[in-house]
Amino acid sequence: MHASGRTEAPRLALVHSLALDCSVWDGVVAELAAEVDLLTVDARGHGASTKSAGPFTTAQFAGDLADVLRAAGWERAIVAGASMGGSVALNFAIDYPAMTAGLGLIDTTAWYGPDAPQTWHERGQKALDGGLASLVAFQVSRWFSDGFRAARTDLVQKYTDVFLKNPPAMYAATCDMLGHLDVRAGLPAIAVPTEILVGSEDYATPPAMAEALAAAISGARLTLVEGARHLTPIEIPGRVADLLRTVIERSEGGVANRR
Repeated sequence: MHASGRTEAPRLALVHSLALDCSVWDGVVAELAAEVDLLTVDARGHGASTKSAGPFTTAQFAGDLADVLRAAGWERAIVAGASMGGSVALNFAIDYPAMTAGLGLIDTTAWYGPDAPQTWHERGQKALDGGLASLVAFQVSRWFSDGFRAARTDLVQKYTDVFLKNPPAMYAATCDMLGHLDVRAGLPAIAVPTEILVGSEDYATPPAMAEALAAAISGARLTLVEGARHLTPIEIPGRVADLLRTVIERSEGGVANRR
């Protein structure tokens, strides 16, 4: 966990994507640190967090986030997540509405489709059989656009290294969690300002999934970024920061999350 320690500022909690850690948000944090009170977490089974055995659920991860916010003394926050983290943010908003002041949903979905249990299980099994290294080429090509991979080999290597540190069993359990994700029924009850962002070249959570979120959540607004792929907090942190500023402005300028 990382917290900025600012006081009397809008409170923003950020949840990262599958098989990475809170450093996914480094570029966004650099943009927003002077403006908001920030908290980033390593989800269960990831980064510096506990490597407890699965099975996992996004409701469990949302409960973990609620525990972290309470431990930090935060009664309410704007919650944003990327990919897996966005699914956790959705589950958090559904299960903890009184703690949710606004939502930033980035490169994410409420449901991966009818074939998801099988396809996600197969991905986890590949990690168990061949190690995380067997998935690197697949992951990196989905994470970042061709131009970004060529221009920022340093960041490609950084997040490849983070990915390879995952215990395969934890990765497989989290894959199964995403395969069984389905929080669509709870979306109409979400009643906080919600901003959604997705890249036009996102093959992991395609624009159609973001459009489904925007249609199901009252007042949600969708931003499509041409040429971006799946990990927009890393590839275009300025655009993601601007989206989160909009959530803050719509959440009564951050006043609502101080109550």
